[in-house]
Amino acid sequence: QVQLVESGGGLVQPGGSLRLSCAASGNIARINAMGWYRQAPGKERELVATVSSAGDTNYADSVKGRFTISRDIAKNTVYLEMNSLKPEDTAVYYCNAAVTIVGDWYRVYTYWGQGTQVTVSS
Repeated sequence: QVQLVESGGGLVQPGGSLRLSCAASGNIARINAMGWYRQAPGKERELVATVSSAGDTNYADSVKGRFTISRDIAKNTVYLEMNSLKPEDTAVYYCNAAVTIVGDWYRVYTYWGQGTQVTVSS
């Protein structure tokens, strides 16, 4: 199995910055893509940003120009640098990974982290 462990959430004032990290571990043959999603109270989970194995990135319109996703392939880790944070960015942020596991070469499994709370408030 594969585990995703997030860190870096917390309370920050509007205009501030936070950096989230997510490390994947386990029976990993290859991580095909990684990403961040978020879910605010009373709302559906939504995509924030993704990065492919080739390094191609995709962002939600609401975070473009403020958030940056990156990954360290050697460490199986993805990061989300969040700048100019707004109260509407308040949510639980979830890490996501599309993984090929050792011994099961023809399937891609999706894994989720446990979530980390980000609160933007003065």
